[in-house]
Amino acid sequence: MDGFVLAHPQRKLRLQTTHTPAFLGLHREIGFWKESNFGKHVIIGVLDTGVLPSHPSFSDEGMPPPPAKWKGRCDFVACNKQLIGARSFNIEGNGTMFEPPSDDDGHGTHTASTAAGAFVQYADALGNAKGPAVGMAPLAHLAIYKVCFGEDCKESNILAGLDAAVEDGVDVLSHSLGTDSSVPFLQDVDGVGSFAAMQKGTFVSCSAGNSGPSNGTISNEAPWVLTVGASTIDRKIVVTAKLGNGWQFDGESVFQPHGFPPTLLPLVYAGMNGKPESALCANGSLEGIDVKGKVVLCERGGGIARDAKGQEVKNAGGAAMTLTNQQPDGFSTNADAYVLPATHVSYAAEQEIKAYINSTKTPMATIFFKGTIIGDATAPALTSFSSRGPNLASPGILKPDIIGPGVNILAA
Repeated sequence: MDGFVLAHPQRKLRLQTTHTPAFLGLHREIGFWKESNFGKHVIIGVLDTGVLPSHPSFSDEGMPPPPAKWKGRCDFVACNKQLIGARSFNIEGNGTMFEPPSDDDGHGTHTASTAAGAFVQYADALGNAKGPAVGMAPLAHLAIYKVCFGEDCKESNILAGLDAAVEDGVDVLSHSLGTDSSVPFLQDVDGVGSFAAMQKGTFVSCSAGNSGPSNGTISNEAPWVLTVGASTIDRKIVVTAKLGNGWQFDGESVFQPHGFPPTLLPLVYAGMNGKPESALCANGSLEGIDVKGKVVLCERGGGIARDAKGQEVKNAGGAAMTLTNQQPDGFSTNADAYVLPATHVSYAAEQEIKAYINSTKTPMATIFFKGTIIGDATAPALTSFSSRGPNLASPGILKPDIIGPGVNILAA
């Protein structure tokens, strides 16, 4: 068949800043950021789960009209001079029915706003990380291509969206999609499409993936794309675990309720019954364990969401949770919105807390909330979930190319 090169089963890819500009040394009134015109006249295409057009991050106040080269279209009534394009591509799922590029997941809205969200004053997360939220190129135009439906982002959708974006005239293509398995470049539809985009002058930036810290898990390995790993910033939303012996360990949680008593409470390790599922605070695993009114130590991992562990502790009557890393996650912690007072601490802290529990018949603990603290000297550090090399598709090419803020980022 003329023009035919190769066929293979399509793969399914998966979905992978109030303080960030300051952390990066970007200032609104002086320096590089201002001199770059904040991305003015640049068109950024985002391949993801769609967008919520009504979000204030996509206000076009002070925006110029799109460049004359723009050939795309918007399938929202709410498009404007900032959000200039929005389309859906669901090749298999719905060949005839129109599907709006609305974001049912939130991932696409988040990534679009980190790229080119407008200045939004007085942003915060449950009262923490207060300040103006803004993308890295707030005067750039956004073109949204919805290629993910549910958890899956099929290669055929991604390629269709990528081709459309190049034809529409975007300058930069951004996506945070990938897999944790490597294939040769000829079988990498996203890589082939990105090569064609690069040939036509479109810059392609991709996430490294969220399958770390194991080696060889890197996504988007092609040398012609910019592959970006996820690093920390120097802001933490701190919750401290205090033990009965006086030891204290700083962790994180964005849920910081007022009125939690500073008095010490009984401390219990959820895995004291020897069952791995209990140690992980899996759904229903705390039945039969007396955790009522106690601080419960749960281990991270097991494919169970961190906030779901908190829900299990709350369901079982626990007063608070200390979530500890397992060894592979080291010092990488996250500020999550838990349903009860909680803190997420490092693996080193876990070792000390378990040693304390084993040293006394009446282990006690409490947690107290310190709010937003800026100045973590260890930042930037590569976070544990960020996918690692080596680049299995092309071992001579080091990947990721760079790291950038990707942990606890406040955005739309």
